[in-house]
Amino acid sequence: MWDWLFQFLDPLEWNSIPYAIVGSVASSVYGEPRATNDLDLVVQLSLRDAERLVTAFPVERFYVPPVEVVAAELARSHGGHVNVIALESMVKLDLYPLPETQAGWFARRRSLEIASRVFWFAAPEAVILHKLIFHGEGGGEKHLRDIAAMIETTGAQLDRPWLRAEADRLRLEVPERFRAFFAV
Repeated sequence: MWDWLFQFLDPLEWNSIPYAIVGSVASSVYGEPRATNDLDLVVQLSLRDAERLVTAFPVERFYVPPVEVVAAELARSHGGHVNVIALESMVKLDLYPLPETQAGWFARRRSLEIASRVFWFAAPEAVILHKLIFHGEGGGEKHLRDIAAMIETTGAQLDRPWLRAEADRLRLEVPERFRAFFAV
């Protein structure tokens, strides 16, 4: 059941590439499970790590962009993005280089167990912030549904002052339906 996830996480683990699971996989763990056809990760890599990332995924099993493309994406100060595709299943991994503005978010990541194995997940507050960013960039009701489910499921445990401060710092638009929750 989780093999589709492990095929991407194992190469990162084996190559000591720091990551945090975000997106619908993380929001499903912290909120309401839903189907997805990709895995979203934030990775902590520098420009010097481009080749290490590319070689982590064997070419006979994965499509990975050329090192030069990966290096160009890692060099972006914000908005970098690398796709890795499992050739057998055509399942996609979306890698987002960690922007400096989110370094504190990455430090809050936590290890969680899935199928007797431990992997790194972004903190639920960071997942909510990522969802707000992606909703702001392209809309998508699914991001708002994921946020609502996370608030309903884990709301009492969320660090609301930190969440509000980060949303303010990044000038994120908080939709009306969540403003009361974000008010501290």
